[in-house]
Formats: sequence, C-alpha cells, structure tokens
Amino acid sequence: MFSWSKRDGKKDPELFQNVSDGLRQLYRSKLLPLEKAYCFHDFHSPALEDADFDNKPMVLLVGQYSTGKTTFIRHLMEQDFPGMRIGPEPTTDSFIAVMHGEREGVIPGNALVVDPKKPFRKLNAFGNAFLNRFMCAQLNNPVLESISIIDTPGILSGEKQRISRGYDFAAVLEWFAERVDRIILLFDAHKLDISDEFSEVIKALKNHEDKMRVVLNKADQISTQQLMRVYGGSHVVARQDHQHARGAFHGRCPAQLNDLIKRARLAKVHSLHHLSSLKKEMPSVFGKESKKKELIANLPQIYTTIEKEHQISPGDFPNVTKMQPKLLEAVEDMMANDIARLMQLVRQEEAAIPVQSVKGGAFEGTMNGPFGHGYGEGASEGIDELEWVVAKDKPSYDEIFYTLSPINGKVSGAAAKKEMVKSKLPNTVLGKVWKLADVDKDGFLDDEEFALANHLIKVKLEGHELPAELPSHLVPSFQTWEGQY
Repeated sequence: MFSWSKRDGKKDPELFQNVSDGLRQLYRSKLLPLEKAYCFHDFHSPALEDADFDNKPMVLLVGQYSTGKTTFIRHLMEQDFPGMRIGPEPTTDSFIAVMHGEREGVIPGNALVVDPKKPFRKLNAFGNAFLNRFMCAQLNNPVLESISIIDTPGILSGEKQRISRGYDFAAVLEWFAERVDRIILLFDAHKLDISDEFSEVIKALKNHEDKMRVVLNKADQISTQQLMRVYGGSHVVARQDHQHARGAFHGRCPAQLNDLIKRARLAKVHSLHHLSSLKKEMPSVFGKESKKKELIANLPQIYTTIEKEHQISPGDFPNVTKMQPKLLEAVEDMMANDIARLMQLVRQEEAAIPVQSVKGGAFEGTMNGPFGHGYGEGASEGIDELEWVVAKDKPSYDEIFYTLSPINGKVSGAAAKKEMVKSKLPNTVLGKVWKLADVDKDGFLDDEEFALANHLIKVKLEGHELPAELPSHLVPSFQTWEGQY
C-alpha cells in the first residue's frame, strides 16, 4: 500500500491502493459533489462510473472508409473478430468494441449499455439509432488481455456523405475520445480530401491532440514527392509515431490523471460561471443584506428560468444550502495537493510495467531479434556486421583528423573540440560523445577513436539517442587486437 505521513497537523491524506483507486476516490469525494451541485453533467460530460476507472486501456481507431482500420486491428491480434468486415467500399458501419472474453461472441449495443462492468452505460443517451450500430465483439485473444480496441465506421466523403447515419456521429466520437487512452488516426496516402464529415470529426477531436497518433497507410506505394505532398496536407492532425497501441498501455496512468485534471478544470470554470451569474444580481455595497436575502428567496424563480431555457429537470438543480465555496475549495485542494501526491504513485506504477507489456498477436517477438523496434538503427547500426561499421566512413574522418596535426598518432582534447563543436550539438552531448569515444581513457583520440566520435555525432544528429555505454560492435578494432594477445 502507498501511504503518506501527516503534515502540519492536518487531516491525513487518503490512502490509495493504486492509481485507478486513487483517482476514483478523489473523483467521488471531491470532484463529483461539485459537478452535481452545479449541473455539470447536463451541460458537459456525464458522471464517471467505476468502469471508467477499472477497465483496460482503450485504443480508438478513426479514419475514412477503406483506410485499413479493421485490417489494422486484425494485424495486431493476428485473428479475425466477430462483426469484422473488410472491403474497398464503406463496410464497417458500426462502432465495434473489441474486448477480451472467455467465449467468442457479440453483445448488442442495447445490452452493452446496461452492463455496469463495461464503460459504455452513458452511451444510452445517443438513442436507438446509434445503439443499433454499436456492439461488443468478445474473443479470447492475448492482446485483448491488456488493451481494448474501438473500431469505428469509416468517415464518409463525396456523394456518400448524403447517407444519413441517424445519430450524431461526431458527438459519439467525441464521447469516446474523452475516455480512451490513445486515438489512432489512419490516413490513406491516395486519399487527401478532407470531407465535410471529416472536418466535423477533426473539430470533435481537437481537444485531445495529446492522445493522437497518425498512421499513413500505403505510404510505400507512392513516390517520395507524393509522400511530401501528403505530409504537407496533413497539417490538421497530430504527430506521427510507432508502437501506437503499445503506448496506450504504457501511458495509461498519466493519461487517466491528465483526463481527471482536465475534467476538474472544466468543472471549476463551469461552477464559477454559474456563481458569477448569481453575483451579478448581488449588491456590491456593504450593508444591503435585505437585497441578498431577497435574491436567495427568488432562487426558485431563477432556476425556473434556467430550466425553460436549457430543458433541465427541476430535480437536477442543487439545494441552495449546498451552493457554497467549500465545494470549490475541495477541488482546489485536490488539484494542489492530492494530485501531486498521486503523481508519485504514477511513477511507481510506470516503473513497474514490464517492457513487453502487451503480449500476443503482432506484439510477440517485437522486442528481440532483427525485427525489434530500433534494431540496427542509430547506435545499433552494424550490430550484425563482421566489419567495424565506422570503417566505411573512416577515410573522410581521417582527412579531418590529419588536419588537426596529431602528435604520436593522437590529437588532444582541445584540438578535437574545435572540430566537434562544428556539429552545433550541446556541450553536454559532446561531452558524452567524448567519454564514449575515448576508449582507452588517456585524454587523447587516435584516428579510430576520432572516427568513432564523428560516427556518434552523426547518430545523434540523425535523431537517435546515444548509448549509456559503448556497444561491443562499436569498439575500435585495436581493442579487439589487444584482447587477442
């Protein structure tokens, strides 16, 4: 159990078993009362339930029709799933939550939104037209033991946009975007048009760019010039990345915490706006208590006016006695103190997550061997080659080396520095390069060590990280010779 000690004689901070438990307790005890008091759920987002905190990380796939969303899921799991349809025209016309289950099968939307163990109960508000196009595909797949995946209908374009979905498609996507841990936006390199429906979707997702990753499908089928045109036309979306689905698992705790903070800020702004509306009616001059009492007495009439304007049930309005600063103070205390303490637990849980966090399907074998992420790139380049990988560029490095007037076959640190700083890398990085390249630790560089230093600079300039220790395949050849005698 994670615990904190007393501070300044104040009430003990709450004890949390894990991050999800901590977030749930903070939400129930401090944020939810504020949301209820100021009708937050009627104006913004429904209240969170246990399933929102307990369920596995979710990945939302979004894109135009025939961009490979369903194929992407099948690739990850290496298995077909119930309800899967793949084709050149719009095929997936439903929202499909692909989740783990001991028995393979489909749960219809109307049954799904009444299951308290699933995080979809609030989707009931979108009506039967949507629920008839919503289902859960359950199957016993090892990938789904760690993450759940939401497949979505293809975004329509051209004449197909005239098809009426019967529900607010963009609003449903926004609902999911608020709750998932990763949003993967798929593009087809051959489809650059942004349709009207696509524009609505982008607007719905704009507040969740931190969760977005972009996959450009079929990029290997076009020329470099065409690829640059595609890249230039994708300014409306977020950054590109690899290992998208795995990242949803690794970023689960910080994402949950970040979502609660954003929700708390929105609820705070909403409540302050609510209070400011009342304050406009309050007299600013001291002593006019009678006017204040009159206003409070007229609150039922004020609520009646708001009720008619926004179609809110009378029972949803807060009791006057509950409208007090204590609710705001509780949320402010949560933001200032509880969240900071909970962040310590986030770091502990993140550190405990194994590198191979998602198992099965396409994730198996991706951490080791020649097909592992980053294998043979950056400082790992040449790991399987018989010859020293630096040797191929050594002639050009030698030309520079001999212009530095080496003495006894070596150049001093001062001489090497004049050349190394031309890379414009920070001194902290160049210091690490020097430490790695000065293999014999004599404070000088011979021609092979100088070539190694330039190779490491190139690695860094290409966007790769420097190794903490020099890998054996980068050790200059003379070290190998020394070990043989």
